[in-house]
Amino acid sequence: MPHRRASDLSAAERAQMLRLSEIGDALPEETLSLLAAGSEAVDFRRRRFIYRRGDVADALYCIARGRVKVCSIDDTTGREAVIDIVGPGALFGESSLYSAGVREKCAIAYEQARLLKIPAGVYREGMAASRELYDYTFRMVGQRLSRAERRVADFALDAIPARLDKLLVDLSERYGRPEAEGVLIDLQLPHREIASIVGSTRESVTVRLNALRRAGIIDFVDRKILIKTQAVTAAV
Repeated sequence: MPHRRASDLSAAERAQMLRLSEIGDALPEETLSLLAAGSEAVDFRRRRFIYRRGDVADALYCIARGRVKVCSIDDTTGREAVIDIVGPGALFGESSLYSAGVREKCAIAYEQARLLKIPAGVYREGMAASRELYDYTFRMVGQRLSRAERRVADFALDAIPARLDKLLVDLSERYGRPEAEGVLIDLQLPHREIASIVGSTRESVTVRLNALRRAGIIDFVDRKILIKTQAVTAAV
């Protein structure tokens, strides 16, 4: 699959992409076939926009490979606020199911990505045909809403160091890979991206990360963050 163009993939291969997603195991074959037949596979190079604020909200996307950054970009200053980074198997663009017809956020390929683009109408057909897809969709939307509400509370109640510490715990749970010395966050995050997530500056994030490193709580491995096993409790 990696050596073939996305546009060349058959409906059966698109169905296999769905089977490997976080919802794939629960979906009946009929629903998989419905979604695959009505979708298209698309490739995006790193840093390319998948959609922008103001674009028509007409599809959801399933990530087969790579990661995608969901963010808001200020029209005047160009400043970016990272809302989430989603990885293989996840769906995004769910606002097409309930928005007023246009995107309120942007989605950018964080890495080279292969996606399955599912028209919102086709996805709604799948929800009507499959209780599993219906339940998954509402659970996904609810989880993302809860995460957003927690972040709002963190911004109101926590200082920047506490926000950063909580972010590291969250990323280790979602993207952590066990290593001999601890848990490696398998995601290359420049300090400016971290600053965008926690609402700080790159300089402040660098100062805090260096302090955590000196304290033996984290280390840096190939531009990724390793949370050391003996210091996980201290990190939270």
